[in-house]
Amino acid sequence: MNGQSVVNSSPYLIDESARSQDADIWFALPPGFVPLPLPDAFPENAVGQGPFAGLEPVLRMAQLLLAGGAVRCCLGLHSDDEGDGGALLSLFTLSWRATDWAPRSVLAARAAASAQDAEHIEMLDLPCGPASVVQTRLSGPPEAEIAADIQLLQTTAYVPCLDGQRIAILTLATTAVEHARHYRALLGDIVGTVSFENPLPAESDDVSDEE
Repeated sequence: MNGQSVVNSSPYLIDESARSQDADIWFALPPGFVPLPLPDAFPENAVGQGPFAGLEPVLRMAQLLLAGGAVRCCLGLHSDDEGDGGALLSLFTLSWRATDWAPRSVLAARAAASAQDAEHIEMLDLPCGPASVVQTRLSGPPEAEIAADIQLLQTTAYVPCLDGQRIAILTLATTAVEHARHYRALLGDIVGTVSFENPLPAESDDVSDEE
């Protein structure tokens, strides 16, 4: 189980999972992200049908990520301020990786070094500890049934937990590869809010979720 505090406007809106007794990670998402319920967010028969038709590359990647163990999924919708003003779609996921114990800086570096075909690797010193960010550009894997001429941008942050035995993996995937720098900065902002200790005040249970 995990906790998430979602920023849709000021003040913050707190997701129910952030108050769960089982929560073990907290983070904030900027405006434009909509949490999607799991595992029903992407039914297998949704791709190619109805309102989902224009989202096929993102939906197919979502199905693969969920099959790979993602425990949190959010759809990002932002406007292209540098282009024609159209909609830019992205997919945010959170997953976990168990690992043998090592210093957290070592775990973050190993995770980054293991990435294949990385076009950008960056080590971070976050408030919650060391982390790494890796950005890759890839064609859709065959099992995703994405057209070969469609490229995917995937920016991934590896944030080792305090116990040094698990790594939180936060990923942004999008077909808007020309905005690589912006999506890398966006994920950097998100992981900068990650905490493995409850950041909510004790009285938060009595605070309304309404804006």
